Amino acid sequence: MKILLVEDEPDLGASIQRKLHQEKYIVDWVQDGDEAWCCLDNNWTEYTLAIFDWLLPGMSGIELCKRLRLRSHSLPVLMLTAKDSMNDKVIGLDAGADDYLTKPFGMAELLARLRALQRRSPNFQSSELRVGKLILDYANYAVCYESIDGNKRIINLTKKEFHLMEYFMKHPNTIVNRDQILNHIYSFSTERVSNVVAAQVRLLRRKLSEYNCDRVIETIPSMGYRFNPDDGNKM
Repeated sequence: MKILLVEDEPDLGASIQRKLHQEKYIVDWVQDGDEAWCCLDNNWTEYTLAIFDWLLPGMSGIELCKRLRLRSHSLPVLMLTAKDSMNDKVIGLDAGADDYLTKPFGMAELLARLRALQRRSPNFQSSELRVGKLILDYANYAVCYESIDGNKRIINLTKKEFHLMEYFMKHPNTIVNRDQILNHIYSFSTERVSNVVAAQVRLLRRKLSEYNCDRVIETIPSMGYRFNPDDGNKM
């Protein structure tokens, strides 16, 4: 799950990012509204949630919300602000924010509000994602392989492998390229080496091979990869 965090206060932004990383979110953190809009306007980046500060350099959080909603974008947005009057809250919500959190706030409340936004989202995902014989367990941050007799075996994956598996399972029978995968499993601030996707896919296949389902990930030369869940059902 990937979050766009737009906060221009360095200390607060770093604290939120650190806490979200601990909760296993991938976070793109930017400090001005114009850069945030570039992230949102990138069709290859799929965010689960967004956190906007109200007052930002460049485009404000209110303007970001309005632009999103004018495009009928349903991305859940939590607005952060020191403005605490009833009128300010109405302005934020009417602009398209889904929830409103007044500074200062506790991280526990921030996380609770994000979980609530996920549940209310039209794109809400259940605690499990099942594709073929593979089950992605969000609650336990694990991937399981279900054998023909119904027994489930846990496939031990790293954080990056888990997010890579999630992306493949959300895009079955679809060719995805290197840049799309990079945008999902890494924040844009992370240094990326040219062969990192190939290396991650190779490691993931190695672990899947223990369950005879490494063939579910097909390499399409010069294009990318395709997740073929039916190949796993044959095992």
